[in-house]
Amino acid sequence: MSVIVIVNTDVKNPEAYEEYKAQARPLVERNGGRYLVRGGPHEVIEGSWNPTRLVVIEFPNKEAFERFYHSPEYKEVMKIRHANADSDIVVVESM
Repeated sequence: MSVIVIVNTDVKNPEAYEEYKAQARPLVERNGGRYLVRGGPHEVIEGSWNPTRLVVIEFPNKEAFERFYHSPEYKEVMKIRHANADSDIVVVESM
């Protein structure tokens, strides 16, 4: 069963964050992930959630996501994100 990863990121340093984006994408794709949403305008229709930068990624299964997220390569790239942004990440099984 595929999983959807929903990420809300508050980017603090846009210039440095570009390096994270450039390095993360090939790692996502190498593990079978595909970006469905990668930033862009959004509108809150209901509720009080105020996301800043939304990213939605589909992985073929939870194992593929975990392989990506826990890989030594991504651990290094993750340091760039942590240094330049605050993120909330949710993983949900798809139908």
